[in-house]
Formats: sequence, structure tokens, C-alpha cells
Amino acid sequence: MVRDKDIAIKTAELLLQIKAIKLQPQEPFTWASGWKSPIYCDNRVTLSYPVIRNFLREHLASRIEALYGKPDVIAGVATGAIGIGMLVADYMNLPFIYVRPEAKKHGRKNQIEGHLESGNKVVVVEDLISTGKSSLNAVDALKAAGADVKGMIALFSYGFDFAVENFKKYDLELTTLSDYDHLVEQATQAGHFNDAEIELLKSWRKDPSNWNS
Repeated sequence: MVRDKDIAIKTAELLLQIKAIKLQPQEPFTWASGWKSPIYCDNRVTLSYPVIRNFLREHLASRIEALYGKPDVIAGVATGAIGIGMLVADYMNLPFIYVRPEAKKHGRKNQIEGHLESGNKVVVVEDLISTGKSSLNAVDALKAAGADVKGMIALFSYGFDFAVENFKKYDLELTTLSDYDHLVEQATQAGHFNDAEIELLKSWRKDPSNWNS
């Protein structure tokens, strides 16, 4: 959930400004899942803009401290959140680890990279929440390693109902700097789209797997 509307709108504005979030209602993107989508998020682009990445890391860190105090470790979900997670950990002067989608097939065969001790209090950083599946897979790996996962914080979420339900099943708190609703609001206020395009964006979010099929 978003906890600060002003920050949510500002984050959406910055992501649109650097085209980290691209909106193409008339020329939909195709996701890896095969879904057709009028929106594509690549929040790793923020790492190329020092002023913006510093804004994001500071507000992520501030939100973490407000919610959880200072955890023992910050964990990033590979690969999209490694960069921003490391920035947050550095800003908070905390250890950093990252979690792969699955264990490596060679070498030490790690799924978690970095030093983690059983009982460590961990906050997970994500760049983007869609279904939540890969994010919660990382939580499973951390818990299996004995971590006390306090919550997850992300730059942006699509706000799908099924993702919300997935996090509820895990009894895991998810906080985001911005989300799809604030993005649409900002895009509307800035005059990026007409009324018909805004309605199209809203209809996609209701049933993304069948939209434009």
C-alpha cells in the first residue's frame, strides 16, 4: 500500500519523466507471460539518474525506518532490485544480500548471495510488484534460511487484486512508494492521455490476462 500520496505522485512523475514507465495504450507491450499490456515498467532506468535514484533510496530508507526501525539486513530481489536495494542498504549503513529466483546450478549453488544469519531481521526491497510471485519466492528462500522477514517495500506496484491476496496469504506487509492508481492520476493531470485512453488503462488493470486477447 502507498502511505504518502505526495511521494506517490512525485515518484510517478519522475518515473514518467525518464521513461522508466512507458505507457502505450494504442501499441501494447507483450510481457514474458504473454499478457498484452498498455504499460511497461523498467525501474532499473532510475539507476542512471543520480538525483532520482537518491530521491528514491532516501524515501525507501525513510519508510523502512518508520515502519520497522533499523533491520539487521536489507535484501534485494534479483535482478531488478539489486541496484536500488544496495543503495538503500548503503544509505542506512546496513548489510546487503540479494535473492536469486532459484539456486545456482554451479559453484556454491547459492540462492541467497551475501551473509545472512538465522534470526536476522530482514526487510526486502523490490523495484516492481506485478503478481507478487517472484517477490514471495524470495521471501520463502529467506525464511528457509532462518530470516525474520519484517516486510517488503517496493518502488511501484500494479495493484492487482490477486497480488494483494497473495501477500495477505503470506501475512506480509507490502508498502510501495507509488502504484498504478497514482500513475494514472499523474498521467491524467499532466495531459498524457485523453479520457478514452485513461478508461482503457483502467480496464486493463481489472483483467490483464484477458485484455486485448
